[in-house]
Amino acid sequence: MFAIARSRRSAFSLIELVIVVVIIGIIAAIAIPRMSRGATGANESTLAGNLAVLRKAIDLYGSEHNGEFPTAADLATKLTSKTDIDGTVGTGATHIYGPYLRAIPVMNAGPAAGRNVTITQGTSPDGSAGGWMYDKTTGQIWANVADSQTDTAGKKFNTY
Repeated sequence: MFAIARSRRSAFSLIELVIVVVIIGIIAAIAIPRMSRGATGANESTLAGNLAVLRKAIDLYGSEHNGEFPTAADLATKLTSKTDIDGTVGTGATHIYGPYLRAIPVMNAGPAAGRNVTITQGTSPDGSAGGWMYDKTTGQIWANVADSQTDTAGKKFNTY
């Protein structure tokens, strides 16, 4: 009379599961190296951007202070504070210049990558402890990393 319906379980076969796992493995093998290179490229772009911001701030400081640049020891203070025409830091009515930056950007290359570092006076990179290298006479600033440290394109960080 009434036919009893058989219940059949539907599930993935072992071959289907193996194919899915292999496809996921291939996608991961392609995607993971690309994502890791993306982080490296982002750090290199950040370093170039930080240098551009620092250079513009130093140039603006120099143009507003009769072509005089701050010393390496004063650079952070004078770029992040208000100053008068002589470069004296203060808050009075004559301190109308600046601040040029909120803070000195962190270094994104070399042994000090990702940390706040000091600004060193000099004319050639020594790569000793990382940081920003600064020349007061010209107002130039660059990454203080060893000549051997390069970006993914082979360009030296200290020539950015």
